[in-house]
Amino acid sequence: MLDDKAIQAAASALEEAERSRKQIRLLSETYPEITMDDAYAIQDCWIGMKLASGEKLAGWKIGLTSKAMQAAVSIDIPDSGVLLESMRFPNGAVIVPGRFIQPRIEAEIAFVMNGPLEGTATVEDVLAATDYIAPALEILDTRIARKDPQTGKLRTVYDTISDNAADGGFVLGEAVTDFSVLDMRWLGAIVSRDGEVEETGLSAGVLNNPLISVVWLAQRLAAYGHRIEAGQVILSGSFIRPIEAIPGSEIVGDFGTFGHVSCQFE
Repeated sequence: MLDDKAIQAAASALEEAERSRKQIRLLSETYPEITMDDAYAIQDCWIGMKLASGEKLAGWKIGLTSKAMQAAVSIDIPDSGVLLESMRFPNGAVIVPGRFIQPRIEAEIAFVMNGPLEGTATVEDVLAATDYIAPALEILDTRIARKDPQTGKLRTVYDTISDNAADGGFVLGEAVTDFSVLDMRWLGAIVSRDGEVEETGLSAGVLNNPLISVVWLAQRLAAYGHRIEAGQVILSGSFIRPIEAIPGSEIVGDFGTFGHVSCQFE
């Protein structure tokens, strides 16, 4: 277990990395004794610094829910992070150079809540507490190096959790309010970069159903003293592998009749 001083130091290092756009080495190498509780404590400390400076909470993200994403980063359990209002981009946004360090894109289903969810929530509770769903792109970014520059080791789940589950931003498409009749396992997307298809996937890849992913989040948050609240956005997890968002590229998520969502990187 890390002490408060180490947790504060790690959170401050992440904040400086984001500010300077210079990645730090793996926290799992700097603090070999780090635990999952430590990682979430670092995340909470870092987000607490942002909220204290005037940032506003927008919701939560769930990461590493699909086999595709777990295989992409060699991590085999889900994690979660925090969405801030400063991370929200409009559909079709043009993102200026230097906004992120190493941006990548994921496709997922977003839930926007009309009520809270407790740790005992069921799939039926999630449906009842959802105002609408929407196609979404998540912009990943990493303040921690993907591979440690000194040892060559890859990130662990402790690194991704500490790094706010690698969250950088999110883009929502049009709201879908008539979702109770949908089989959410069959929602999917064709994701293209500059007109070329890079990834395709179905939302069944997210723990077999994005609704189950939101249930997992409600349980995870309750274990750490948090709760999903009305008005919050929940990114339920990617069902594609991440796509590199290289400068000058446009990423488009075609969710068929469910809608389109896109962003462009200058």
